[in-house]
Amino acid sequence: MIQLFELLLSFIKVGSFSFGGAYSLIPLIEREVVQNHSWLTQDEFLKVLGMVEVFPGAISIKFATYTGYKVAGIPGALVANLGNFIMPATIIMIAAYFYTQYEKNEIVTKIFTGVKFAIVGMIVAIMYQYAVKNFADARSLIFILIGAALIILFKLHPAFVVIIAGILAVIIL
Repeated sequence: MIQLFELLLSFIKVGSFSFGGAYSLIPLIEREVVQNHSWLTQDEFLKVLGMVEVFPGAISIKFATYTGYKVAGIPGALVANLGNFIMPATIIMIAAYFYTQYEKNEIVTKIFTGVKFAIVGMIVAIMYQYAVKNFADARSLIFILIGAALIILFKLHPAFVVIIAGILAVIIL
């Protein structure tokens, strides 16, 4: 029961600070599941990160499901996802009301701009850590460059980039 409560609180924290989308959550999830509770090792966290990127859906939901299931089975997965959902749903309902009232306010606009740029920095930091941890050889760099080129230069849908990477991995690796 204590584990379920800890899962709920940890993923309420994750959900409460899920500004900026999926990749901005990764450092917060890592802190909760690796550093604060040791539910996952650092190596396992990075492996799960790779796994959750392959499957469709929100990263926080997949991490909540994996971590919750590992810690307390199906009840753990359900509780972790409940915690993950409660605050964002509540916050977005409140924010939607206030944003429609104050969207032209200069202070509100500046706050959103500042948060947006800080999130870009967080995403760059976690991507750097992820690349350093998973960079094995020159072939890794080729996959990174191909993935970036397909999205940046050719505007290819990320789903196709994943499929192409999987096919190339079978051929090259």
